[in-house]
Amino acid sequence: MQATILTVGDEILIGQVIDTNATFMAAALSAEGITVVEHLSVGDNRMAIMGGLERALQQSDLVLMTGGLGPTKDDITKQVLADYFGAELRLHNPTWKRLQKIYARLGRECTEHHRQQCRLPTGAKVLPNEHGTAPGLWLEKEDQIVVSMPGVPHEMVYLMEHEVIRRIQKRNLDAELLRSVTLLTAGAGESTIAERLERIEDNLPENMSLAYLPDTGTVRLRLSARGQVEALLQAQLDEYRNHIEGALGNLVYGYGNDNLASMVGRRLEEREQTVATAESCTGGALGHMITIHPGSSKHFLGGIIAYSNDVKMGALGVPEETLDKYGAVSEETVTAMAEGARERLGATYALATSGIAGPGGGTQEKPVGTIWIALATPNGTRTKLLRNGKDRARNITYTCHHALNLLRLELTDVPDPAPQPKAKPKPKRKPRAKATPKVDPQPEAEATPKAPAKAKRSPKAATKPKPKAKAKPKAETETKPQEEVKAKPKRRPIRKK
Repeated sequence: MQATILTVGDEILIGQVIDTNATFMAAALSAEGITVVEHLSVGDNRMAIMGGLERALQQSDLVLMTGGLGPTKDDITKQVLADYFGAELRLHNPTWKRLQKIYARLGRECTEHHRQQCRLPTGAKVLPNEHGTAPGLWLEKEDQIVVSMPGVPHEMVYLMEHEVIRRIQKRNLDAELLRSVTLLTAGAGESTIAERLERIEDNLPENMSLAYLPDTGTVRLRLSARGQVEALLQAQLDEYRNHIEGALGNLVYGYGNDNLASMVGRRLEEREQTVATAESCTGGALGHMITIHPGSSKHFLGGIIAYSNDVKMGALGVPEETLDKYGAVSEETVTAMAEGARERLGATYALATSGIAGPGGGTQEKPVGTIWIALATPNGTRTKLLRNGKDRARNITYTCHHALNLLRLELTDVPDPAPQPKAKPKPKRKPRAKATPKVDPQPEAEATPKAPAKAKRSPKAATKPKPKAKAKPKAETETKPQEEVKAKPKRRPIRKK
């Protein structure tokens, strides 16, 4: 079965309202194995609605409509439907009586407009709406179905869950099932994840697919399977989900509609631990991301928005000399912020953020998008340097997600799976940097211009003649598979000595 979603309303076309109805309906239909071929949005006028309806029925067996069922003059969807199906609008007494009871409970009287709202197309099946005053309509013509619902999101959701899907299932018994599982990841970008999953993707059965849904600092993976037998589909999803988890390791943090903040909250509550925040560039967004979830008071103690240096010193105890020497956007400052918040608010953990969110305010040393985050723990403080673009809102969200992920990794006792190549990774690369200058020191130093410490050391290595002489061992390792005889000439000078 194929479906088209048709939303009616000028407010959608002019961008005044976001069409969340279409998203919900598409997901509900996909779960039933119904292919959505198109989303259409039309204005509140007869020609547009009729044209959209005709277009939808030319390509679909099922049309889901929302909007235009209210009591005002611009709500003309019912009249258009009646005209299309050759029906008349007549007063539907059960709906009218129900509406009168609703308004009586509210101490109000129904008007003529409310009465007109109860005039419905003859031949339509009325879908009771317990969450509103306008009922849904189910109309059929030959083998095609048109369902019209109110545009108010929570009313549409009620009708979909209690009326529409149930009726579709009865008509769609032999339909192919579509089942999916969504894995949530954090700590690596889409391309990095795709590289790790390349072999798994290449070996997916024909009835399965993997979709990447990147967000700011996170990536969702939707694994889907189509077929006729529910148990077999679930077995396939479980098998390949395990393969994906094995390939990604601790990058996977949850499933479905979960998110980093709620997952971190559950972990803290399981451990009977708490967290606090000290925010500069994020301006309270991190605390909001945590407290938007019900029950967050069990694990979130509070936060300090230390936007100015005076507040950083006064409220968090950041030393003035630290700010003077290193600046507000620095590892030293964000460390002091996190440790100050943890000590003063009495939390088990404290997250701190300080950076240049943009779009202005950057310098050559610290361009826009330079952001430090820190996590103070009972065992010390961890820091991480982020480098992002110039979009302020994106930088703030990106920072919050990385901060929460830093805490998530701490709570799961694992290292950062994909640290940014700015601060943390560099100590790990120092041993390699010392070895590679012996082969070709200058190119290695130039490849990491963001590391001034390396740039200072590389000239010293470059002044020594020995690294050039030892460039041959690199060639030896590269040509080992060809022949080992080349190793002997290197030993002849030693024998002469």
